[in-house]
Amino acid sequence: MAAAFDEGGPLARSDAGYSPREPQLAMSQAVAHAIAHRETLVVEAGTGVGKTFAYLVPALLSGGRALISTATKNLQDQLYMRDLPRLREALQVPVRVALLKGRSSYLCLHRMQQARHSAELPDRRSVMALSRVEIWAQQTQSGDLAEMDGLDERSPVIPLVTSSRDNCLGSECPEFRACHVVKARREAMEADVVVVNHHLFFADMTLRDSGVAELLPSVDLAVFDEAHQLAEAGVQFLGTMLGSAQLLDFARDVLGLGLAQARGLQDWQDLHLRLERAARELRLVCAGPMREVRGMLKLAWNERANRPGFAKALDDVAEAAELAIEMLATVTETSPDFVRLHERAVELSRLAHVFANAPDDADVRWIDLTPNQARLIESPLDIREAMKEQLAGPPKAWIFTSATLGDDERLSWFTEPAGLDDATVLRVGSPFNYAENARLYIPRNFPKPSEPTHPQEVAALAARCARALGGRTFVLTTTLRALQSIGDALRSEFESAGDALMVLQQGLAPKRVLLQQFLDDPRSVLVGSASFWEGIDVPGDSLQCVLIDKLPFPPPNDPLVEARVKRLEASGRNAFAHYFIAEAAIALKQGGGRLIRTEQDRGLLVVCDPRMAGMNYGRRLRAALPPMTRVAEEDEALDWLALLAELRSGTT
Repeated sequence: MAAAFDEGGPLARSDAGYSPREPQLAMSQAVAHAIAHRETLVVEAGTGVGKTFAYLVPALLSGGRALISTATKNLQDQLYMRDLPRLREALQVPVRVALLKGRSSYLCLHRMQQARHSAELPDRRSVMALSRVEIWAQQTQSGDLAEMDGLDERSPVIPLVTSSRDNCLGSECPEFRACHVVKARREAMEADVVVVNHHLFFADMTLRDSGVAELLPSVDLAVFDEAHQLAEAGVQFLGTMLGSAQLLDFARDVLGLGLAQARGLQDWQDLHLRLERAARELRLVCAGPMREVRGMLKLAWNERANRPGFAKALDDVAEAAELAIEMLATVTETSPDFVRLHERAVELSRLAHVFANAPDDADVRWIDLTPNQARLIESPLDIREAMKEQLAGPPKAWIFTSATLGDDERLSWFTEPAGLDDATVLRVGSPFNYAENARLYIPRNFPKPSEPTHPQEVAALAARCARALGGRTFVLTTTLRALQSIGDALRSEFESAGDALMVLQQGLAPKRVLLQQFLDDPRSVLVGSASFWEGIDVPGDSLQCVLIDKLPFPPPNDPLVEARVKRLEASGRNAFAHYFIAEAAIALKQGGGRLIRTEQDRGLLVVCDPRMAGMNYGRRLRAALPPMTRVAEEDEALDWLALLAELRSGTT
């Protein structure tokens, strides 16, 4: 490891801008030790450590097989297309690398052919999108839809041209020999390094359907990058789910296949209407008195399950599914597609009965409500038992890493719910000079978040900071309501003062479009909520001020939060100290981490919540942040921003 990361080593020879970093070497040596001894290692590596190379270099040099899991498909693509090829070339190691995603990422040739004849395309734009997919299908080698330029990931065509576990025909499919999913799995089994994502890992743990289950026993090393997202991904996939969109997808497939292959044998349109009506009624009874839903809401199970009409809505789902079972049973011999539809109907009936009965004591139930669908979910409270089962399998090295895994020496925020109590833990600090390059301002004489004037005061302070910098500011909010209030107030502030500053607001354009606009025109303020708190990388002077509207405590009425609090209190622990403060510390580290991305970056972090300055727990939250120099007054904060603007104009 020392030779690989040395000044004259292979990394330095392949990159003129490379310089050794002591924290990166320390992490890489710990990873190498864990690989050699097949141990479990948890590493929190601060921004700028270079954690990706710190685990990839020992993985590639070890000569063993490795499974690398990260949080999103975009990060998968980055590892597969950029980081691994670079390192393979620099280290001169002849390793085969494969990328493995879930079924819905790959074109299904059989369903694409069905889509042309199924009359399911909703409009002319979808017809044109399907034509483009058909042209691309003749050229692609991988079938990965991410390769196709201009295909919106929300396009209604995508579920028509991809398969799911429910509708895949397996070896009975007429296109099985050319199947892109089968090909991707075959390549993964033959590769030395396979890149997957957390969702795929847990989906496979539950369903044994993505190829990871057969791959995992054969690897010597499993790495989980962005591991702070592991628990939520696991909870999402280890549970049981029945959703209105699931019913609508089934209804669409029944109608399309019935009319295409068994027209006149059953009243497919009537069945389609019954299923659609059951899905709509389920969504309505879950929404209850709510007429307009923005974003995603988590509703407590008892808020809706005890209301009139809820039991009937589930009965209607079960009846529609049972009618589908009867009708499909008459045509299963005509096509393997109908066999799969029949199996889906049986599963929908089973799920309707599961949610009609009381939940298991060890699980928690809730309802996810979005503008377009409702999902009934029953899930374990954490991934502890599931991960312990995995770690008890064939011996291998397990590496879990992220920039934010806890605020104590044992990183217990992550290790405890993940069942990693016996893991070796390493905390590697950032090499950045935060004390010199960053300032932290917590206004003391500021409205509390519970006061009605708080959003307006956040917007006014953000406007003053943005004026001092000429834009280059993020405002991160903890709720969608605050997002709207602060965005509106900022717009009004700039307009009334005649400022030539633009407000970019989450929800008014896709995330990547907003980020590109922010980069293209630095005279702007971007106001974002949850999805902008992490995974956003704006290095340099394009971003020099981040404001956080209030301390990001978990919402106490969230069903998962309530259940976790009850469990902690039942064991005699203080839920506020062990859960709420720990969660807020992690979220603060993530949000504050947007500010300083390189050694040259300078900026100001503002937390618009006086509790962080005045309450006893504020010290713990401040300690969770990088060691920025704290300023006491707004004048000092604005002077710092004015200096940054002056330095910037001097360099440009």
